[in-house]
Amino acid sequence: MGRTPGKTAAGKKGRFRKRCILSLAVLGTALAAAGCAGGHAAEDENTLVIFNYGDYIDRDTIQMFEDETGIEVKYEEYITPEDMYTKYQSGGINYDLICTSDYMIERMIMDGEAQPIDTSGMEYFENVDQKYMDFCKAFDPENQYAIPYFFGTVGILYNEKMVDEDVDSWSVLWNEKYKDQIIMENSVRDAFIAPLKLKGYSINTTDKNALLEAQSMLMEQKHLLAAYLVDETKDAMISGDAALSVIYSGDATVAIEENEDLTYVVPKEGTNIWFDCWMIPKTAKHKEAAEKFIDFMNRPDIAMLNFDYIWYGTPNKAVYEELDEETREDPTIFPDEDIMNKCEVYQYLGEEMDSYYSRLWKELKAY
Repeated sequence: MGRTPGKTAAGKKGRFRKRCILSLAVLGTALAAAGCAGGHAAEDENTLVIFNYGDYIDRDTIQMFEDETGIEVKYEEYITPEDMYTKYQSGGINYDLICTSDYMIERMIMDGEAQPIDTSGMEYFENVDQKYMDFCKAFDPENQYAIPYFFGTVGILYNEKMVDEDVDSWSVLWNEKYKDQIIMENSVRDAFIAPLKLKGYSINTTDKNALLEAQSMLMEQKHLLAAYLVDETKDAMISGDAALSVIYSGDATVAIEENEDLTYVVPKEGTNIWFDCWMIPKTAKHKEAAEKFIDFMNRPDIAMLNFDYIWYGTPNKAVYEELDEETREDPTIFPDEDIMNKCEVYQYLGEEMDSYYSRLWKELKAY
Protein backbone atom coordinates (compact mmCIF):
# COMPACT_ATOMS: atom_id res chain seq x y z
CA MET A 1 0.00 0.00 0.00
CA GLY A 2 2.97 2.27 -0.39
CA ARG A 3 2.14 5.92 -0.82
CA THR A 4 4.50 8.46 -2.28
CA PRO A 5 4.24 11.83 -0.52
CA GLY A 6 2.86 14.37 -2.96
CA LYS A 7 0.78 11.85 -4.91
CA THR A 8 -2.49 13.44 -5.97
CA ALA A 9 -5.94 12.37 -4.88
CA ALA A 10 -6.50 10.79 -8.28
CA GLY A 11 -4.56 7.77 -7.08
CA LYS A 12 -6.81 7.01 -4.11
CA LYS A 13 -9.34 4.80 -5.91
CA GLY A 14 -6.74 2.19 -6.69
CA ARG A 15 -5.54 2.16 -3.11
CA PHE A 16 -9.07 1.76 -1.73
CA ARG A 17 -9.76 -1.04 -4.18
CA LYS A 18 -6.53 -2.74 -3.14
CA ARG A 19 -7.47 -2.38 0.52
CA CYS A 20 -10.79 -4.13 -0.09
CA ILE A 21 -9.01 -7.03 -1.78
CA LEU A 22 -6.54 -7.28 1.09
CA SER A 23 -9.15 -7.19 3.83
CA LEU A 24 -9.96 -10.92 3.63
CA ALA A 25 -6.30 -11.82 3.86
CA VAL A 26 -5.88 -9.47 6.80
CA LEU A 27 -8.87 -11.06 8.53
CA GLY A 28 -7.28 -14.46 8.16
CA THR A 29 -4.01 -13.34 9.73
CA ALA A 30 -5.94 -11.53 12.45
CA LEU A 31 -7.68 -14.73 13.46
CA ALA A 32 -4.38 -16.54 13.55
CA ALA A 33 -2.83 -13.75 15.60
CA ALA A 34 -5.75 -13.79 18.02
CA GLY A 35 -5.08 -17.43 18.69
CA CYS A 36 -1.48 -16.62 19.55
CA ALA A 37 -2.31 -13.90 22.06
CA GLY A 38 -3.09 -16.23 24.91
CA GLY A 39 -2.36 -15.57 28.56
CA HIS A 40 0.93 -17.52 28.62
CA ALA A 41 2.24 -15.69 25.57
CA ALA A 42 1.45 -12.41 27.27
CA GLU A 43 3.83 -13.33 30.11
CA ASP A 44 6.81 -14.00 27.81
CA GLU A 45 9.69 -11.56 28.06
CA ASN A 46 10.30 -9.31 25.06
CA THR A 47 6.68 -9.60 23.98
CA LEU A 48 4.00 -6.96 23.35
CA VAL A 49 0.29 -7.83 23.41
CA ILE A 50 -1.84 -5.37 21.41
CA PHE A 51 -5.65 -5.08 21.12
CA ASN A 52 -6.95 -2.94 18.24
CA TYR A 53 -9.98 -2.41 16.02
CA GLY A 54 -10.21 -4.75 13.05
CA ASP A 55 -8.20 -3.83 9.95
CA TYR A 56 -6.91 -0.66 11.58
CA ILE A 57 -3.17 -0.79 10.95
CA ASP A 58 -0.83 -1.50 8.05
CA ARG A 59 0.47 -4.94 9.03
CA ASP A 60 3.86 -4.15 7.48
CA THR A 61 4.45 -1.66 10.29
CA ILE A 62 4.10 -4.40 12.90
CA GLN A 63 6.70 -6.52 11.12
CA MET A 64 8.98 -3.49 10.86
CA PHE A 65 8.66 -2.88 14.60
CA GLU A 66 9.51 -6.51 15.36
CA ASP A 67 12.51 -6.45 13.02
CA GLU A 68 13.90 -3.20 14.44
CA THR A 69 13.33 -3.88 18.15
CA GLY A 70 13.37 -7.64 18.49
CA ILE A 71 10.08 -7.41 20.36
CA GLU A 72 7.50 -10.01 19.35
CA VAL A 73 4.01 -8.58 18.84
CA LYS A 74 0.94 -10.62 19.73
CA TYR A 75 -1.89 -8.87 17.94
CA GLU A 76 -5.63 -9.23 18.49
CA GLU A 77 -8.62 -7.40 16.99
CA TYR A 78 -12.14 -6.46 18.12
CA ILE A 79 -15.25 -4.87 16.59
CA THR A 80 -16.67 -2.40 19.11
CA PRO A 81 -15.23 -0.72 22.23
CA GLU A 82 -17.84 -2.53 24.28
CA ASP A 83 -16.64 -5.87 22.89
CA MET A 84 -13.10 -4.87 23.74
CA TYR A 85 -13.91 -3.92 27.32
CA THR A 86 -15.91 -7.08 27.94
CA LYS A 87 -13.00 -9.25 26.83
CA TYR A 88 -10.49 -7.07 28.68
CA GLN A 89 -12.47 -7.41 31.91
CA SER A 90 -12.66 -11.19 31.54
CA GLY A 91 -8.99 -11.23 32.53
CA GLY A 92 -7.96 -13.98 30.15
CA ILE A 93 -5.20 -11.95 28.50
CA ASN A 94 -2.87 -9.32 29.94
CA TYR A 95 -3.01 -6.69 27.21
CA ASP A 96 -0.09 -4.27 27.05
CA LEU A 97 -1.52 -1.75 24.60
CA ILE A 98 -5.04 -0.96 23.42
CA CYS A 99 -6.30 1.30 20.65
CA THR A 100 -9.85 2.41 21.36
CA SER A 101 -12.28 5.32 21.25
CA ASP A 102 -12.36 8.50 23.32
CA TYR A 103 -15.37 7.73 25.51
CA MET A 104 -14.13 4.22 26.29
CA ILE A 105 -10.75 5.59 27.33
CA GLU A 106 -12.54 8.00 29.66
CA ARG A 107 -14.49 5.09 31.13
CA MET A 108 -11.32 3.04 31.66
CA ILE A 109 -9.64 6.02 33.32
CA MET A 110 -12.63 6.42 35.64
CA ASP A 111 -12.59 2.68 36.38
CA GLY A 112 -8.90 2.80 37.28
CA GLU A 113 -7.95 0.61 34.32
CA ALA A 114 -5.47 2.96 32.62
CA GLN A 115 -1.79 3.65 33.26
CA PRO A 116 -0.13 7.02 32.61
CA ILE A 117 2.01 7.06 29.46
CA ASP A 118 5.58 8.31 29.85
CA THR A 119 6.32 10.44 26.78
CA SER A 120 9.59 11.87 28.13
CA GLY A 121 11.70 9.27 26.34
CA MET A 122 9.75 9.32 23.08
CA GLU A 123 11.69 10.58 20.07
CA TYR A 124 8.64 11.21 17.87
CA PHE A 125 5.97 12.36 20.31
CA GLU A 126 6.57 15.94 19.17
CA ASN A 127 5.03 14.97 15.81
CA VAL A 128 1.59 14.79 17.46
CA ASP A 129 -0.11 18.14 16.85
CA GLN A 130 -0.92 19.85 20.15
CA LYS A 131 -4.33 20.98 18.91
CA TYR A 132 -5.43 17.34 18.80
CA MET A 133 -3.96 16.67 22.21
CA ASP A 134 -6.05 19.60 23.43
CA PHE A 135 -9.21 17.98 22.04
CA CYS A 136 -8.27 14.80 23.91
CA LYS A 137 -8.42 16.73 27.19
CA ALA A 138 -12.19 16.33 26.96
CA PHE A 139 -11.73 12.70 28.06
CA ASP A 140 -8.13 12.76 29.34
CA PRO A 141 -7.90 16.14 31.13
CA GLU A 142 -4.15 16.06 31.82
CA ASN A 143 -3.12 14.25 28.61
CA GLN A 144 -1.73 11.45 30.77
CA TYR A 145 -3.39 8.34 29.39
CA ALA A 146 -4.07 8.67 25.64
CA ILE A 147 -2.08 9.39 22.47
CA PRO A 148 -4.28 10.05 19.40
CA TYR A 149 -3.91 7.68 16.45
CA PHE A 150 -6.68 8.79 14.04
CA PHE A 151 -9.67 11.12 14.19
CA GLY A 152 -12.76 12.05 12.22
CA THR A 153 -16.22 13.58 12.33
CA VAL A 154 -19.85 12.52 11.95
CA GLY A 155 -21.73 14.41 9.24
CA ILE A 156 -24.06 14.17 6.25
CA LEU A 157 -23.14 12.53 2.96
CA TYR A 158 -25.50 13.46 0.12
CA ASN A 159 -25.88 12.86 -3.60
CA GLU A 160 -25.91 16.16 -5.49
CA LYS A 161 -27.98 14.65 -8.31
CA MET A 162 -30.68 13.47 -5.90
CA VAL A 163 -30.70 16.42 -3.48
CA ASP A 164 -31.70 19.71 -5.11
CA GLU A 165 -30.58 22.10 -2.39
CA ASP A 166 -27.45 23.13 -0.54
CA VAL A 167 -27.08 20.93 2.52
CA ASP A 168 -25.74 22.77 5.56
CA SER A 169 -28.07 21.73 8.39
CA TRP A 170 -29.23 18.58 10.14
CA SER A 171 -32.79 19.74 9.37
CA VAL A 172 -32.58 18.28 5.85
CA LEU A 173 -32.96 14.83 7.46
CA TRP A 174 -36.57 15.75 8.29
CA ASN A 175 -37.46 16.93 4.77
CA GLU A 176 -40.49 15.01 3.45
CA LYS A 177 -39.14 15.45 -0.06
CA TYR A 178 -36.52 12.77 0.63
CA LYS A 179 -38.84 10.13 2.07
CA ASP A 180 -37.37 6.62 1.82
CA GLN A 181 -34.02 8.07 0.71
CA ILE A 182 -32.49 8.85 4.11
CA ILE A 183 -30.14 6.60 6.11
CA MET A 184 -29.44 7.18 9.80
CA GLU A 185 -26.58 5.71 11.83
CA ASN A 186 -27.60 2.55 13.65
CA SER A 187 -25.89 3.77 16.81
CA VAL A 188 -27.67 5.43 19.70
CA ARG A 189 -25.24 8.28 20.42
CA ASP A 190 -24.66 9.01 16.73
CA ALA A 191 -28.38 8.96 15.89
CA PHE A 192 -29.10 11.47 18.66
CA ILE A 193 -26.53 13.99 17.35
CA ALA A 194 -28.87 15.51 14.74
CA PRO A 195 -31.89 16.27 16.96
CA LEU A 196 -29.77 17.37 19.92
CA LYS A 197 -27.70 19.81 17.85
CA LEU A 198 -30.78 21.12 16.02
CA LYS A 199 -32.28 22.04 19.38
CA GLY A 200 -29.03 23.59 20.60
CA TYR A 201 -28.13 20.88 23.12
CA SER A 202 -24.74 19.33 23.76
CA ILE A 203 -24.24 15.79 22.48
CA ASN A 204 -23.08 15.04 26.03
CA THR A 205 -26.20 16.36 27.72
CA THR A 206 -27.56 14.43 30.68
CA ASP A 207 -30.79 16.43 30.67
CA LYS A 208 -33.44 13.73 30.35
CA ASN A 209 -36.03 16.21 29.05
CA ALA A 210 -33.65 17.19 26.25
CA LEU A 211 -33.11 13.53 25.38
CA LEU A 212 -36.86 12.88 25.38
CA GLU A 213 -37.29 15.81 23.00
CA ALA A 214 -34.60 14.37 20.74
CA GLN A 215 -36.23 10.94 20.85
CA SER A 216 -39.56 12.48 19.87
CA MET A 217 -37.92 14.12 16.84
CA LEU A 218 -36.39 10.80 15.80
CA MET A 219 -39.78 9.13 16.11
CA GLU A 220 -41.30 11.83 13.89
CA GLN A 221 -38.53 11.27 11.37
CA LYS A 222 -38.72 7.48 11.28
CA HIS A 223 -41.32 7.20 8.50
CA LEU A 224 -38.93 9.09 6.20
CA LEU A 225 -36.07 6.64 6.58
CA ALA A 226 -34.84 3.99 4.22
CA ALA A 227 -32.99 2.32 7.10
CA TYR A 228 -30.76 2.55 10.13
CA LEU A 229 -27.37 1.28 8.96
CA VAL A 230 -23.65 1.44 9.81
CA ASP A 231 -21.15 -0.40 7.61
CA GLU A 232 -23.62 -0.74 4.71
CA THR A 233 -24.22 3.03 4.51
CA LYS A 234 -21.34 3.89 2.21
CA ASP A 235 -22.26 1.11 -0.23
CA ALA A 236 -25.85 2.35 -0.39
CA MET A 237 -24.64 5.87 -1.08
CA ILE A 238 -22.13 4.76 -3.71
CA SER A 239 -24.81 2.79 -5.57
CA GLY A 240 -27.36 5.62 -5.40
CA ASP A 241 -29.80 3.65 -3.26
CA ALA A 242 -30.09 6.63 -0.89
CA ALA A 243 -29.86 10.38 -1.27
CA LEU A 244 -28.74 11.37 2.23
CA SER A 245 -27.02 9.64 5.12
CA VAL A 246 -25.49 10.29 8.49
CA ILE A 247 -22.00 8.84 8.21
CA TYR A 248 -18.48 8.79 9.62
CA SER A 249 -16.05 10.98 7.69
CA GLY A 250 -13.73 8.06 6.95
CA ASP A 251 -16.53 6.13 5.25
CA ALA A 252 -17.53 9.31 3.43
CA THR A 253 -14.02 9.63 2.01
CA VAL A 254 -14.21 6.11 0.59
CA ALA A 255 -17.67 6.70 -0.87
CA ILE A 256 -16.72 10.00 -2.51
CA GLU A 257 -13.80 8.34 -4.26
CA GLU A 258 -16.19 5.80 -5.77
CA ASN A 259 -19.01 8.20 -6.69
CA GLU A 260 -18.15 11.75 -7.74
CA ASP A 261 -21.76 12.89 -7.16
CA LEU A 262 -21.35 12.54 -3.40
CA THR A 263 -20.48 15.40 -1.04
CA TYR A 264 -19.78 15.37 2.69
CA VAL A 265 -20.69 18.22 5.03
CA VAL A 266 -20.52 18.94 8.73
CA PRO A 267 -23.80 20.73 9.52
CA LYS A 268 -23.65 24.30 10.80
CA GLU A 269 -25.19 23.30 14.14
CA GLY A 270 -22.13 21.19 14.96
CA THR A 271 -21.36 17.51 15.44
CA ASN A 272 -19.10 14.93 17.05
CA ILE A 273 -15.37 14.75 16.46
CA TRP A 274 -14.03 11.37 17.52
CA PHE A 275 -10.56 10.21 18.44
CA ASP A 276 -9.15 6.71 18.47
CA CYS A 277 -6.13 6.61 20.74
CA TRP A 278 -3.43 4.35 22.09
CA MET A 279 -3.66 3.68 25.82
CA ILE A 280 -1.83 1.40 28.24
CA PRO A 281 -4.18 -0.66 30.45
CA LYS A 282 -3.59 -1.60 34.05
CA THR A 283 -2.93 -5.19 32.95
CA ALA A 284 0.18 -4.25 30.95
CA LYS A 285 3.21 -6.39 31.78
CA HIS A 286 5.44 -4.74 29.16
CA LYS A 287 4.82 -1.01 29.60
CA GLU A 288 8.18 0.06 28.20
CA ALA A 289 7.60 -1.98 25.04
CA ALA A 290 4.13 -0.44 24.71
CA GLU A 291 5.63 3.05 24.89
CA LYS A 292 8.23 2.09 22.28
CA PHE A 293 5.43 0.96 19.98
CA ILE A 294 3.48 4.21 20.44
CA ASP A 295 6.61 6.18 19.61
CA PHE A 296 7.21 3.97 16.57
CA MET A 297 3.66 4.69 15.36
CA ASN A 298 4.49 8.41 15.45
CA ARG A 299 7.65 8.07 13.37
CA PRO A 300 6.96 9.92 10.08
CA ASP A 301 7.45 6.98 7.69
CA ILE A 302 5.39 4.62 9.87
CA ALA A 303 2.63 7.16 10.42
CA MET A 304 2.52 7.77 6.66
CA LEU A 305 2.10 4.07 5.95
CA ASN A 306 -0.81 3.89 8.36
CA PHE A 307 -2.40 7.06 7.01
CA ASP A 308 -2.20 5.65 3.52
CA TYR A 309 -3.82 2.43 4.67
CA ILE A 310 -6.60 3.91 6.84
CA TRP A 311 -7.10 7.30 5.16
CA TYR A 312 -8.62 8.91 8.26
CA GLY A 313 -7.43 12.19 9.72
CA THR A 314 -3.95 11.83 11.21
CA PRO A 315 -2.79 13.97 14.14
CA ASN A 316 0.81 13.57 12.95
CA LYS A 317 2.24 16.93 11.83
CA ALA A 318 5.14 15.36 9.96
CA VAL A 319 2.74 13.33 7.82
CA TYR A 320 0.37 16.24 7.23
CA GLU A 321 3.21 18.45 5.99
CA GLU A 322 4.23 15.84 3.41
CA LEU A 323 0.77 15.45 1.89
CA ASP A 324 -0.25 17.08 -1.39
CA GLU A 325 -2.25 20.29 -1.12
CA GLU A 326 -5.50 18.70 -2.27
CA THR A 327 -5.38 16.13 0.54
CA ARG A 328 -4.39 18.68 3.20
CA GLU A 329 -7.32 20.89 2.19
CA ASP A 330 -9.89 18.09 2.00
CA PRO A 331 -12.34 18.98 4.82
CA THR A 332 -13.65 15.43 4.92
CA ILE A 333 -10.25 14.23 6.16
CA PHE A 334 -8.91 17.39 7.81
CA PRO A 335 -11.71 19.68 9.04
CA ASP A 336 -10.78 23.36 9.07
CA GLU A 337 -10.78 25.44 12.24
CA ASP A 338 -14.34 26.68 11.73
CA ILE A 339 -15.61 23.09 11.57
CA MET A 340 -13.47 21.96 14.50
CA ASN A 341 -14.85 24.75 16.64
CA LYS A 342 -18.38 23.38 16.07
CA CYS A 343 -17.44 19.87 17.17
CA GLU A 344 -17.68 18.10 20.51
CA VAL A 345 -15.90 14.99 21.71
CA TYR A 346 -18.11 12.28 23.21
CA GLN A 347 -17.81 11.91 26.95
CA TYR A 348 -18.67 8.83 28.99
CA LEU A 349 -21.95 9.72 30.72
CA GLY A 350 -22.00 7.00 33.36
CA GLU A 351 -23.94 3.78 33.76
CA GLU A 352 -27.22 5.49 34.63
CA MET A 353 -27.22 7.57 31.44
CA ASP A 354 -26.06 4.57 29.40
CA SER A 355 -29.12 2.70 30.63
CA TYR A 356 -31.37 5.67 29.94
CA TYR A 357 -30.03 6.03 26.38
CA SER A 358 -30.55 2.30 25.85
CA ARG A 359 -34.18 2.58 26.97
CA LEU A 360 -34.83 5.50 24.62
CA TRP A 361 -33.16 3.61 21.77
CA LYS A 362 -35.24 0.48 22.29
CA GLU A 363 -38.41 2.57 22.37
CA LEU A 364 -37.39 4.33 19.15
CA LYS A 365 -36.62 1.08 17.36
CA ALA A 366 -39.95 -0.41 18.45
CA TYR A 367 -41.92 2.69 17.41
